[in-house]
Amino acid sequence: MWKSIRTDLAMEAREMAQEQKQGEIPGVRVENIMPAEDIVVTRVEVVSRLGEENIGKPVGNYITLEAPEIRNRNPEYEEQLKQQLAAEIRKLVQLNDDSVILVVGLGNWNVTPDAVGPKVVDKVLVTRHVFEFVPDQVDDRMRRICAVAPGVLGITGIETGEIVKGIVEKVKPDLVIAIDALASRKTERIGSTIQIADTGINPGSGIGNKRMGLNRETLGVPTLAIGVPTVVYAQTIGRDALEMLIKEFSGQADPHSKFYNMLQALDEQHLNSLVAEVLTEGLGDLVVTPKEVDLLIDDAAGIIADGINLAIHNGLSMEDVNRYLH
Repeated sequence: MWKSIRTDLAMEAREMAQEQKQGEIPGVRVENIMPAEDIVVTRVEVVSRLGEENIGKPVGNYITLEAPEIRNRNPEYEEQLKQQLAAEIRKLVQLNDDSVILVVGLGNWNVTPDAVGPKVVDKVLVTRHVFEFVPDQVDDRMRRICAVAPGVLGITGIETGEIVKGIVEKVKPDLVIAIDALASRKTERIGSTIQIADTGINPGSGIGNKRMGLNRETLGVPTLAIGVPTVVYAQTIGRDALEMLIKEFSGQADPHSKFYNMLQALDEQHLNSLVAEVLTEGLGDLVVTPKEVDLLIDDAAGIIADGINLAIHNGLSMEDVNRYLH
């Protein structure tokens, strides 16, 4: 049962708001940088209630790392991406040497596009038990990390939020990092972007489910959300195909003809309505994922896990992390 995939974060919410308002959004700050070749970092900060209303996201920081070369599986490129992800995580969290971090891998491990969270948990360097049982074996650069993949409601019969809240009450972490799959508005972002938010997470929101949120309000501790898009709505693919067709026809049509004017009158709202009329009636909210999703999920999970390892453990290199894991 596939119930956890949630919607993309503030970058796409901002884009939708810009489409409606035709400009920058009041109450929202945006910064774009390119720290390395083919890696673009977009930082969106919602700074006021006005920004919340305009973008549909709570006050906080939302970061997107666009890395289209992930699919080429270049080790050097992946190393750069891991380092950048670690740097962005460190900017959003405040930890000391005694901090305890709980990593939560959300999702259904039986459904590949929804398994990124559990796969990250498999690759995280967990150390809390080492501090407790063999403290003399602890590397001074390590922090206390524990991790869990709680499954989904359809498997456990328990709300994910309830499970995580119970663990938080027992373990008392200083930070929760929740990883989940995302549903994207754009096909090119599948498996090629990593998104971070310091406002927590709402499991299942991407496919219409309302679940207990994982955030500071519900858990009582700072909660960082990390996600990667693994699916796209079929409606989005249909709309993109129509946009390409309209562009092609517009380039060939007489600019003074009625046909040309009709094409130009078809805005995104009209296109969405047309596609929805075809798809939603027979198929509902169909979501689509690439055939190579297994590789995309494995690669994304490895990058996210190592980004967390580098960010949380104070001074460990990738060589150190690999040595302890293997």
